Amino acid sequence: MSDTQRPKVTLVDTSLRDGMSSVSHKFTPQQVAEISRGLDKAGITTIEVAHGIGLGASSIQYGFAAATDPEYVRAAVEATSQADIAVLYVPGIATLAELEAAIDAGAKTVRVAVHCTEADCAEQPVVWAREHGMRVMSFLMMSHKLEPGALAEQAAKLDSYGAQVIYVVDSAGAMVPKAAGARVAAVREAVSADLGFHAHNNLGVGIANALTAAEEGATFIDGSLRGLGASAGNAQTEVLAAAFERAGYDTGVDLFPLIDTAEHVVAPLMKEPQIVDETALVLGYAGVYSTFFHPTKRAAKKYGVKERDILMELGRRGVIGGQEDMIIDVAAELAGLGEHATLPEKVDA
Repeated sequence: MSDTQRPKVTLVDTSLRDGMSSVSHKFTPQQVAEISRGLDKAGITTIEVAHGIGLGASSIQYGFAAATDPEYVRAAVEATSQADIAVLYVPGIATLAELEAAIDAGAKTVRVAVHCTEADCAEQPVVWAREHGMRVMSFLMMSHKLEPGALAEQAAKLDSYGAQVIYVVDSAGAMVPKAAGARVAAVREAVSADLGFHAHNNLGVGIANALTAAEEGATFIDGSLRGLGASAGNAQTEVLAAAFERAGYDTGVDLFPLIDTAEHVVAPLMKEPQIVDETALVLGYAGVYSTFFHPTKRAAKKYGVKERDILMELGRRGVIGGQEDMIIDVAAELAGLGEHATLPEKVDA
């Protein structure tokens, strides 16, 4: 089958944003440039950079980055000849002034991320970014929390604001392929925008979820080199490239330069392999936001309780991103209850 006959999927790499969580946000601008150069050479057309939580997140609460967001953007822009450089904007953390600074540094795409029940929070940044000539993608984070029909209603709001790509985002790595496909299919029926899918790998099915999402109409698929990302990490970009080719899709990506960048540039910078350990697995099973991974480990150690118990209780309470303070509250309560604590055996994802 020729490339003109194969369905097209665009791989978006988020090693230098979501992957920042794996290195405590400490990639240097020089490292960002080197990784961006490799991605660009391999044919990746959108590269997301900045602090792991997004623009404006470098702080004592989320962790200080090694450089400023504009410095990261500028390093990536100067290292690439074809790729668009994207940034993540989370309302309540980022400001429009910070987005404007990213534009000045060369960013051309913004990904506006909101909790799946709060699409209305995206209206201001989406409209502002479109008025300033940016390509706008929008994320419905923790998409597993809503049934497909309800998620589609939220997506329709993003569509009405002018988002050009709308993402179903498995922020907790809680979905299996059937769930991912059902949500993408429902959103497809509700919007005119292109669709995207962002997978985390806590249940070990990130690649399968991405393939299923594409079968249901998603044409933008996120990944990160070596799977870098919060908790168990993301679907692995180089594996996505190979898997989609084998599945008959045209990604426009040259696999071997992508593998070379993953193996010889990214791998030596990793603190440890990106794996599905106990905490990452339970996080996905409980449906808890991926960035709770390291704070939960720290709280468990401080209070002498099990990480899995904290995560299961957080899942039972339905916590979302931005409620990180609940980790300490739950750990302290569990420490007080001790062996008499009653914890849920199952959390509906």
